[in-house]
Amino acid sequence: MQPDAGSMGDVATLHREKRLHEQAFRLVNMGAWECDLETEQLAWTDGVYRLFDIEPGAPLKRCPILEMYFEESRRQLEAIRAEAIRLGRPFALDVRVRTAKNESRWLRITADVALERGRPVRLFGAKQDITREREEWERLRHMAERDPLTGLANRRLFDAHFREMVSDGINHAFVSALVLIDLDRFKQVNDHLGHAAGDECLRQVAIRLQKALPDAALIARLGGDEFAVLLRAPLDAAGIARLLKRASLALCRPLAWNGTHMDFGVSIGAAVLRQPPGFKLSNLFNRADAALYAAKAKGGNSVNIDGAAVTVKPSRFGRARIDPPPLTGGPVMP
Repeated sequence: MQPDAGSMGDVATLHREKRLHEQAFRLVNMGAWECDLETEQLAWTDGVYRLFDIEPGAPLKRCPILEMYFEESRRQLEAIRAEAIRLGRPFALDVRVRTAKNESRWLRITADVALERGRPVRLFGAKQDITREREEWERLRHMAERDPLTGLANRRLFDAHFREMVSDGINHAFVSALVLIDLDRFKQVNDHLGHAAGDECLRQVAIRLQKALPDAALIARLGGDEFAVLLRAPLDAAGIARLLKRASLALCRPLAWNGTHMDFGVSIGAAVLRQPPGFKLSNLFNRADAALYAAKAKGGNSVNIDGAAVTVKPSRFGRARIDPPPLTGGPVMP
């Protein structure tokens, strides 16, 4: 028995619609998926296989696929998935995965819950590659939140996170101290060697800060030659003093610049985080600022913690200084 023209037309229409869907999905790096909640059986279109760099049609098991998610993304996905199933509601989530070819990708998962007689039986939705979108967003965020000269957090980011991080320290012992750092005689670097030398000095100080305080919760350049650091807990006052003494010696080592040296010092003021009644975040900053002022009042190259000076062993280079440009060989700066 020959199929009638109507049936053939329906088949042709279905093939055409399938082709259009596949073309559209490929164009936007997307695929469709579903998961049977009773068996945890996965079903993917070819687009999702491509997202994970898995051969289309290969057998799928949910547990090995979950291992391809970065830990934080896996944790978020499992939590929001369980909540969606419990409430029978849709969700959307951006996750990071490592594909079968060891490539890192960002995917946007959209999902809904299929119900039968009020009982959730199936999850279904789409997955889309948003890696480029995410990278552009990260680039723009970095530009907005980072100091372009040093790459450290800028004042805007520091102010945005200071309250949150210190409050978390009060509740969860996350932050132990606020540290303010100011370069001594930095103006002489600019005046004697030029602003290019001053910029290089700030860049190198930022690098040294990150190496000297690798476990810091946040390191920022507040502006000019001023830096701020939030030290992680647990650290008592003695531990903070030892850490800042080592940092001071590391920061003020002379820097080579076009045949001469940039010699400078650092003044460091710190306020240890405490939780007295009526504690205010502004008081913490004021205490650190007062400690920094006391350190600078001693002539620089000093560390002061909550009004108590910390003895810093002088480096073998002696008192910080600015060497004049060499008398021969042309000017130091172009």
